[in-house]
Amino acid sequence: MRNTSDIHYLNYLEGFITESRRDNFLRILAQRSKHFTVAIEDIFQLHNTSAVLRTCEVFGVQELNVIEEKYGKKIDKEIALGAQKWVDVNRFDNTTACLNSLRNKGYRIIATSPHAEAADLDDFDITQPAALFFGTERLGLTQEVLDQADGFIKIPMLGFTESLNISSSAAIIIQNLSQRLRKSDIEWQLTAEELLEKRIDWAQKSIKDIDFITQRYLEGIPV
Repeated sequence: MRNTSDIHYLNYLEGFITESRRDNFLRILAQRSKHFTVAIEDIFQLHNTSAVLRTCEVFGVQELNVIEEKYGKKIDKEIALGAQKWVDVNRFDNTTACLNSLRNKGYRIIATSPHAEAADLDDFDITQPAALFFGTERLGLTQEVLDQADGFIKIPMLGFTESLNISSSAAIIIQNLSQRLRKSDIEWQLTAEELLEKRIDWAQKSIKDIDFITQRYLEGIPV
């Protein structure tokens, strides 16, 4: 039986997309990273979830974790502008499941909070993989996340306002950490296995009648 997760299948799929599209995938994937991941907890306003997803895509964060314990809604495709095709969205029914999953992947749990002992953004240690948690617009992060956090991070603010909209906060933090990461000597890129997986995934999403084409591949029938 042929395998749909190996280089032979990828080569087959890439015969159905243009060289330009293939090269664009390679260029973008070279800047993708799982060193940092983002988790958003029960975001009430759907457009904020979509905006964070778009920010992850723009700055090369490959995975977004969405906790939907209270406000389970679908990504707003209009606001995300197609980002949902290129960023992996992991959905969780509750905060505990998300925390356990991220810890099992080796991430430190970092709460974004104006906590007095939180590290200023520019001083945050980027050497270790970290999951950045953002909370609801009204109540912030749950006590469970705050209690389980390995550290805290905050955006220095100089005005009267003590908080930012979640989409603004996420954009500032993700841009800062991503830029610093790419200027460092840290091995932040996707692994060879992860690259192969995403090249196959993105090629599949670019091909019309992919189920038919894949079935033909499995059966060894030319298309």
